[in-house]
Amino acid sequence: MDIRLAQIYPIEQPSRYKLHVACWDGSNQPLDVFVRNREGWNNWNRWRGARNDFNRQFIFSLIDFYPERDSWLFGGAYQVLSRENVNRAFSYEIELLEESMSFIGRLKISLSRPGRARAVKFENHYDGLVVSEILPVPYSGDPFRGYDQIDLSFPMLENIFSVQRPDWKAALENTKGVYLITDTGNGKRYVGSAYGDTGIWSRWDSYVRSGHGGNDELVKVIKRSGMEYARKNFRFAMLESINMKTDDDAVIRREQHWKRVLLTQGDYGYNKN
Repeated sequence: MDIRLAQIYPIEQPSRYKLHVACWDGSNQPLDVFVRNREGWNNWNRWRGARNDFNRQFIFSLIDFYPERDSWLFGGAYQVLSRENVNRAFSYEIELLEESMSFIGRLKISLSRPGRARAVKFENHYDGLVVSEILPVPYSGDPFRGYDQIDLSFPMLENIFSVQRPDWKAALENTKGVYLITDTGNGKRYVGSAYGDTGIWSRWDSYVRSGHGGNDELVKVIKRSGMEYARKNFRFAMLESINMKTDDDAVIRREQHWKRVLLTQGDYGYNKN
């Protein structure tokens, strides 16, 4: 039997609320913003541009939980204290409602996005909102599920490092390995490896900081198109996890194997050698 939102978060007058369905803005996923910087997420509820979308007393905000279809993470309920319209651009002074705080980042809701609008009348949807899950702690990125399950967009990788997720850090610090970076913008791929005493964690940290990790061809991409290109197009996967006790030469041999198999040296990839 479904658990309705109204059963655990009763709101007497939903007509006083706007429902904010926060989705990708062309540059950022609000879920990634929420994980990296909570104040950055609050700003998504302060500024709405040319339309007075938040024209009611309260805002009930949901974040597109994009790893799962039709799934939303509760981002908070706010009171709109004031509005400004400067040069036909609206902004809002808001205050987080105390009764919503314990649910922020924990409450997941099932909802088919109601059209293209990002702010809709809450009363039209409140009774139909179904609670799909209540997380034990606020969401801080996907948990580590195993080396063979790694498939991360660049923003997901940034999130892991920004909050220093202990499960990911412990796993990646304690393995050598061969990894794959795919540029979804053009289909090209890069095969790299991590060896020595620092493991995959240290190697991928260099990508998070620079976008290119010092790889010659990727350096050219980032110099030409910037970090936003990496955030939009780069995906990271593990091809092989290799025991830390394995000789470094053996890791390099496996790296060369994958370069040959995936044809990443030449027109199809970013590997120079």
